[in-house]
Amino acid sequence: MPTTASASLLITNARIATMSGGLPYGLIDKGAVLIDNGKILWAGPASEAPRAHRKLDAKTRLITPGLIDCHTHLVYGGNRAHEFEQRLNGVSYSEIAKAGGGINSTVRATRSASETDLLSLALPRLDSLLAEGVTTVEIKSGYGLDVDTEMKMLRVARALAKKRPVEVVTSFLGAHALPPEFKDNRAGYLNLVCDEALPAVAKAKLADAVDGFCETIAFSVEEIEAVFQAAVAHGLPVKLHAEQLSDMGGAKLAVRYSALSCDHLEYLDEEGAIAMANAGTVAVLLPGAFYYLREKQHPPVALLRRHQVPMSVATDLNPGSSPVHSLLAAMNMACVLFGLTPEEALRGVTVNAARALGFQDRGRIAVGQKADLAMWNLDAPGHLCYPLGYNPLHLAFKHGREIAA
Repeated sequence: MPTTASASLLITNARIATMSGGLPYGLIDKGAVLIDNGKILWAGPASEAPRAHRKLDAKTRLITPGLIDCHTHLVYGGNRAHEFEQRLNGVSYSEIAKAGGGINSTVRATRSASETDLLSLALPRLDSLLAEGVTTVEIKSGYGLDVDTEMKMLRVARALAKKRPVEVVTSFLGAHALPPEFKDNRAGYLNLVCDEALPAVAKAKLADAVDGFCETIAFSVEEIEAVFQAAVAHGLPVKLHAEQLSDMGGAKLAVRYSALSCDHLEYLDEEGAIAMANAGTVAVLLPGAFYYLREKQHPPVALLRRHQVPMSVATDLNPGSSPVHSLLAAMNMACVLFGLTPEEALRGVTVNAARALGFQDRGRIAVGQKADLAMWNLDAPGHLCYPLGYNPLHLAFKHGREIAA
């Protein structure tokens, strides 16, 4: 145990949801956390705390790991509020997409926007997440569907991390939809994704992973497999939008490529759940899309529990099916709509969200973890999922640096 640290900070008099250990939430009552050089050096009962250069009295507030939003599409141009109105008037998501709306509507707006425009549009969206204690966020491309715009989106995503105290993880989502110029040439577009866009993105080191949309309105299992093969050839891990609107077997494909996560999963069957459990692939639940699309098919939470598939929760922040700018709201919806417990929801935006992004160095309050923390004006971790439209964040820490709420 360290006794002193020249620039260390000891946060004391706190309730600490470590998200590790045998107790619910890994809770330490009357606890303390010692951080230095961006990492956690010690965590435990305040009565046993080591000395530190500086102290901060949490005044019995709750401390959790910094939150992680592991599935967003927050870099885009335009908006699709008119499609929200269409859906409320009875037009389905699939019908809107087939009529040239949906993803392709955002593609047109994103292609015409400059990098400066996209950055200025994305910053307020990111700020809404950071204001709720998010310290790591994943951002996908997928609204360019050509080489130049996909790379433009990923450059903007990288630039966001230089503008704000957050770590941005990027995913190349070229296989998101078929662009209009390739509507009669699916093979040609897949060749563009696999042979031109993905190699260019990999060479420029703009993506941390490769994603795809395996669905009747998007790409088949065979088409996604070609994308995954290209990703593996360039040393990039994969993840997949799978089983959202139908059971196409995307999850079973994804785990054959050791996917970090499969996301949505409303129509996942037991064979797919077993495959995910065996591969250690995280199930990312996205209640915002379920809510906005007014879906009836719930993800098989009981099945995921039974086979011990780790479950994560994310906003899916996007302009069409989930304009959700609050990870706390997504946690609430995961509990109310999907039946997660508050502890499962908090694990879903901390330790399991980290796992969905391939990280082992965050998501828990433990020795050696990054000092990404959130301090809340709450006295119990379950209360984070209780209110809707209320933000109890008091203070956040990114790499040990204090960030005012």
